[in-house]
Amino acid sequence: MASPANSIPDTSLGLSRDEVILLRQHQQVALSQAGASRAGSNASSQGLLLLDSGSLQALGYHFDRLMHAIQHRMQSLSHQTQVSTRAHSSHAADAMAMADAEIARFHDILRQIDDLEREFDKVRHIRDIVKGFRGRVSALERRY
Repeated sequence: MASPANSIPDTSLGLSRDEVILLRQHQQVALSQAGASRAGSNASSQGLLLLDSGSLQALGYHFDRLMHAIQHRMQSLSHQTQVSTRAHSSHAADAMAMADAEIARFHDILRQIDDLEREFDKVRHIRDIVKGFRGRVSALERRY
């Protein structure tokens, strides 16, 4: 595998601290998957990026697979989000339809109450008239 002469410090690549840590982890994984020698793994753990074509190719393939896996996961999550959004939208539409139906039912109940109150007022008025006639009839009966 590569010698330290075929490597550069990974801190000299202009990466952030977190990116350097990530690069080291993935270089070790890529080299172990490619069956690299112990020297390659040691160079990686010492903070060196190996510059030989085999190591760079293994790292490139590893990142390609990793990017593909991330894209696949993003597509899966996007699909799940769409399914969830459609389901919630459908539930919301159903809930709104149910609420509209309940509001209409409530308005119908209020209309019926208003009708009953008007009917009650009519009956009360008729009752008062009948009471008045009954009082007059009673008064006339007492006179005669």
